[in-house]
Amino acid sequence: QVQLVESGGGLVQAGGSLRLSCAASGRSFSDYYMGWFRQAPGKEREFVAVIKWNTGTTYYADSVKGRFTISRDNAKNTVYLQMNSLKPEDTAVYYCAARSLYGPFQYATAYNYWGQGTQVTVSS
Repeated sequence: QVQLVESGGGLVQAGGSLRLSCAASGRSFSDYYMGWFRQAPGKEREFVAVIKWNTGTTYYADSVKGRFTISRDNAKNTVYLQMNSLKPEDTAVYYCAARSLYGPFQYATAYNYWGQGTQVTVSS
């Protein structure tokens, strides 16, 4: 059974940094996209970043490009989201998700597996 477990959220001041982790288990993810999404109160879940597990190719939402970095550790079966220069508008619950490579990666509805989410709060 596939499990995605996020950790690393918390409270940070604007301009600070956090690193989120997503520990993946239950199957091989070599032919999967591993994505990060976020959802703020009253808003839809939105795409943040994604990595192709087999090649390491990455894509980012424009709102986080240059500030966030997604990476993976094959040995630990873990995906990371390094978040720098955080802004109050980055405040949200952040979710790790996985889907196969054959299809779009930007849409939350296309993902098969989800973690429970981790809260990130950025104070001004």
